[in-house]
Amino acid sequence: MYLPPRHAEIIQMAKDKGRVLVDDLATHFSVTPQTIRKDLNDLCDQRLLSRIHGGALFPSGIENMEYEARRKIAADEKEAIGKAAARLIPDSASLFINIGTTTEAVSNALLDHSGLMVITNNINVANRMRVYPSIEVVIAGGVVRGSDGGVVGEAAVDFIKQFKVDYAVIGASAIDHDGALLDFDFREVKVAQAIIANARHVILVSDSTKFERTAPVRIGHLSQVNTFITDRCDIPAVRRICEETEVQLIETTNRT
Repeated sequence: MYLPPRHAEIIQMAKDKGRVLVDDLATHFSVTPQTIRKDLNDLCDQRLLSRIHGGALFPSGIENMEYEARRKIAADEKEAIGKAAARLIPDSASLFINIGTTTEAVSNALLDHSGLMVITNNINVANRMRVYPSIEVVIAGGVVRGSDGGVVGEAAVDFIKQFKVDYAVIGASAIDHDGALLDFDFREVKVAQAIIANARHVILVSDSTKFERTAPVRIGHLSQVNTFITDRCDIPAVRRICEETEVQLIETTNRT
C-alpha cells in the first residue's frame, strides 16, 4: 500500500501535466534515465500510470484504475475523510455504504460504533464489518464485479429500494467543476442513484484528486447531497455550488 516518495511525486506530476517524460524526470530527480524507466515500469505494472514511448500518462477517460492501485492514491487523505464522516454518524443509525476506496475508509472508521445497521453493495465493507457483533451487516444481491467486489446490476438496485435509511455514504470516480458526480460503470451508477434516493442524509466522500479526473457516466449532482467531505476543495465553482445549495462542505486538511 506504500508508495516511495519519488513514485508518489512522479504520479502527482503526471496527474498535473497529463504525462511525464523520462529525460525530464531524470533531470528533476538527478538520477539516471535507467532509474526513471524502472520507476515508470513499476508504476505501470501497478496500473497507476500508462506507459508511452519516452514516458508515461496519467490514466483517465473511460477506464478506471485497478482497485488496489486506487487504494494507494491519497491514502492518508482518505483515512482522514473516513474519520470525519464517521463522526457525523451516531450509534444505532442505519446507513448505506457504496462501492469505493474512500467509502471503505469510512467503514474502517465506523468499527467502534455500536448498534449500526449497514446495508452495502461492497463485499470488502461487508467482510470487514461482519465480525463486529455490535454492527448488523446486510449485503445486496446481484452481479459481483471481480475487479473490486462491488455488487451491481438491477437486482442490487431493487434490493436497495426496499430500505429507507438515516445516512448514505457514497463516492464518485470524478467530480466535474459544474458539480456533476461521475463514474465509469453505468450499472454501479444505477445503484448509487437508488442509494441517494433512499437515504435521509447523503454524505459524499471524495479526495481532491477526483476534481482532476473524468468519467463518462453521470451519477447525479453535488446539490443532491447533504454533506461533502474532502481533504481540500480549491475549485471556486464547486465551493460556490456547496454554498448556494446549502451542502455542508467539510475539508479535513487545514487551509492556510
